[in-house]
Amino acid sequence: MPSFECSVEIEAPVEAVFAFHEHPDALRRLSPPFPPLKVLRRSGGLEAGAEVDLEIGPLTWQARHTAYERNRLFVDEQVRGPFRRWVHQHVFEALGPARSRLTDRVVFELPGGRLVNRVAAPAVRIALRQMFAHRHAVTKHACEL
Repeated sequence: MPSFECSVEIEAPVEAVFAFHEHPDALRRLSPPFPPLKVLRRSGGLEAGAEVDLEIGPLTWQARHTAYERNRLFVDEQVRGPFRRWVHQHVFEALGPARSRLTDRVVFELPGGRLVNRVAAPAVRIALRQMFAHRHAVTKHACEL
């Protein structure tokens, strides 16, 4: 299955970086302006079992959080949406008392089978690289104050 990974180092304690992601407004703050994101429904926060329904441009997306360890990781998986499969791990690592690393790992599968995934996965990775560059810049800015 295709995958994507990128990391950023942040001059802030891991607890502060994780707390930023727990804020109810974090998803909106982390999302690039285009395509526009709208939260249609939310139940819970980042803990396992929490769900969110989104409208991202013309697409609808339902995600469920499946794993949660405070200050270490949380995982969300697509329940319904544009991918055949989508699992996103957010991994937080303390590099010292005031320095952290955030790593986003995404495993995805597009509908349409092996050929579609082979042909389209590079374009998906480009879009993910742009999205996570934005997300990591926002996180650094918010946490390194």
